[in-house]
Amino acid sequence: MARSRFSLDVSIDAEDLHGLFEAHATSARTPSAQAESATDNARTDAEDDATPGARSEPHDPIDWTYLYRLAEDGPMYDIIDHYFRARIIGQEKLPSDGPLVVAPNHSGNAFPHDAIVLDALLWREDGLTKESKFRSVYTPQLAATWWMRPFDMDNWWRRVGGVDMTVGNFDRLLDRGDRLIYYPEGVPGIAKGFLRRYQLQPFSRSFVLMAARHDAPVYPMSIVNAEWVNPTSITFETVDAWCRKYLGIPFLPVPIAPLAALLPFIFYLAFPCQMTFVVQEPINVRKMLRDAGCTDLDDPDRRELARVAEDIRRRCQSMLDAAVDTYGGKPYDLHSLMDHLRRLGRDAIGATPLGWPVSYAHHERNVRRDREVHGWRGLYTDLDLAAWYLPFGWLAVALLRELRRPPCGYLGLPEDDRRAMEGSYRWSLKDDPLPERSFS
Repeated sequence: MARSRFSLDVSIDAEDLHGLFEAHATSARTPSAQAESATDNARTDAEDDATPGARSEPHDPIDWTYLYRLAEDGPMYDIIDHYFRARIIGQEKLPSDGPLVVAPNHSGNAFPHDAIVLDALLWREDGLTKESKFRSVYTPQLAATWWMRPFDMDNWWRRVGGVDMTVGNFDRLLDRGDRLIYYPEGVPGIAKGFLRRYQLQPFSRSFVLMAARHDAPVYPMSIVNAEWVNPTSITFETVDAWCRKYLGIPFLPVPIAPLAALLPFIFYLAFPCQMTFVVQEPINVRKMLRDAGCTDLDDPDRRELARVAEDIRRRCQSMLDAAVDTYGGKPYDLHSLMDHLRRLGRDAIGATPLGWPVSYAHHERNVRRDREVHGWRGLYTDLDLAAWYLPFGWLAVALLRELRRPPCGYLGLPEDDRRAMEGSYRWSLKDDPLPERSFS
């Protein structure tokens, strides 16, 4: 596979790096298998690009067995179809191969359910094939912080196709010809809170430069109604900054966070908003830069990059406003919700937030353990999941993970194997590359 002729470290500064990922002092190496030993390496990806080092054997942590089981008999599509009643409009606009970037708006104040739903919808509409799977890029905090993984499921974001968001990783994914889902607002888009719903936060200059260098079209994705996934909470920048520094979480929504401290399952609570995803017309970022007078992509003028980034943001805001006017008039529709839940029958409770800790975690453990424990009758083997519903149950969740053996816990695992299993490391594609794409 031919590499890009453009150099990355000429024009990427600390501000750009911060716009793409949150700093986190964890290991930078990916295991070559889930239980393989992980090397302790705390370099950032930017440092990796400047420091020669040996590569490991190519490996993709995506777990196809789990993904196909999740699509076949897991709770995900019941939740998507009957709880969120999600739909995607205009997917036929998306080319079947990359490089390309789908650029959605973030939904403020909530766990990123919209990202999970969008990724699953795109894959299903494309036929659930390995070749058609988008790669999502996300802040490494989601993988490295255990309570940001859904119901503490080990390495969940990477196992369903996610890749740590760094400048180097973004470049290498586009260079492979991948189709990416990238949220150009970054963490500020999630942390903006319900009072600033549908107000796009500033876009990263690095995102603009990477798209132009690879001549990757950017398809704005207007996500409507997902802002209502948790309309009860607001955020405060001072509190959020403290949380990022001391707790490793990007924001602290109030009042949902104090309630979640009391009952853990509330942390992942989502109201039954009818999510609508609208694929907009593509943006030719390279042409926009050229029209703005920026023709040297090796050493671009940062002011020109910033102007184009703002122009793209304004275009996306206009598209989003129009989509909200068209599809955002009825974010809930409880009559429709009750009709859908009745169709699920006895499976309805597992498709609601009250049942998610059990339906998600029990299914994931069944995929990983030697002998499957079928149905709700077999849940006696997973009684520890009751901790998600206990007052101050976070302590019980953490303690029981220490006392149980894999796949329910970490008892007996060496520290490196545990870190590899749970996914608490920084993944750099320079040190741990993906295999070459075997399809066009």
